[in-house]
Amino acid sequence: MAAIRAARTLQLLRPAGAQLMSTGVSQRTALYELHKLHGAKFGPFAGWDMPLVYADQGALDSHLHTRQHASIFDVSHMLQTRIVGKDRHRFLEHLVVADLKELPVGGATLSLFTNVSGGIEDDTIITQQNDSLYVVSNAGCADKDLAHLLSHVKIFQDAGADVDVLKIDDHSLIALQGPSSQKALEQLAAVSLSQMPFMTGKFIDIKGVPCHVARSGYTGEDGFELSIPTSEVASITQALLENKEVKLAGLGARDSLRLEAGLCLYGSDIDSTTTPMEANLVWTVGKRRRAEGGFIGADVILAQIANKSGIRRRVGLVIEGAPARAHTKILSAEGDEIGEVTSGVPAPSLGKNIAMAYVRKGFNKQGTKLKVKVRNRIQDATVVKMPFVPAGYHKI
Repeated sequence: MAAIRAARTLQLLRPAGAQLMSTGVSQRTALYELHKLHGAKFGPFAGWDMPLVYADQGALDSHLHTRQHASIFDVSHMLQTRIVGKDRHRFLEHLVVADLKELPVGGATLSLFTNVSGGIEDDTIITQQNDSLYVVSNAGCADKDLAHLLSHVKIFQDAGADVDVLKIDDHSLIALQGPSSQKALEQLAAVSLSQMPFMTGKFIDIKGVPCHVARSGYTGEDGFELSIPTSEVASITQALLENKEVKLAGLGARDSLRLEAGLCLYGSDIDSTTTPMEANLVWTVGKRRRAEGGFIGADVILAQIANKSGIRRRVGLVIEGAPARAHTKILSAEGDEIGEVTSGVPAPSLGKNIAMAYVRKGFNKQGTKLKVKVRNRIQDATVVKMPFVPAGYHKI
């Protein structure tokens, strides 16, 4: 049964168009053996063998444990890069919508790589460091994102700009998520973390090892993403697991947690055809960037913002009856097809079936009553505000 559940979880996690490789050729993170020791069931995701669930707890157990305590997610498959040089802000602002010049040192922001049609090529977290911009990108877009960065940096370099893109190959990445995260990390860190707000990052010694610690994550809970020298990641992860509040969690729980938090999965909820306006991600476009433009696709994106245009909108849905999975058709009260579900799960924290979807503009107001077609059955659905579960982010 565990193998069946793991296979089902993998199908639910797979972004549209994602390239899933066979386990015989997939890459493995530095924590692969540790995952095996804890009875992980693996599945291929974005070219990597990744843990889905563990012997001592399924995806539901991991989900609830993260909400109540703390879990470690191995996210070493994600792309880490540093952008260096005095022209680094001008370079990266050409590719993303964030205002990086005004981002304070230690500040982090969610941003979007965009294309000439105004679509989203990827979402990314960018942190301002003293001498660089630290960029974390999705595993499923890693090759595409790196090629994109390198092709554009060459254009800038050829024009005389002082900028370079450095791929971080010697550090692994784990996410410690949940309300007990701060206490667990402080037992190994050299400093108190109580004055470190969400969406900031800094270098901290953990067990005497210099690491980059970002207070961020993909679960809606307080937590940290730790960029750790690969030679030390297993020992630090094991030290965190010695805290009885902390357990390992896999991709199954990560997906249901992020959906409850109203966070997009690239390739499912946003893609190269989705604009920030349609995705309700206009807030990622900095005020100065709206005035000045200068990023790829700015003419399309800024026109949509000014005119509140775009034919569809991303919404949250509560579903009555069976869960509505990706590609489930959405109907108006009159029976007209007006959209499609992009992600859907039973929400463990709520005891309800929830979904993220795109509906035709005009049907996106909170409280709008819609229908979904699940296996030829017509079920009721209601547009609701996201996140579905209130965020537990740390504020000071």
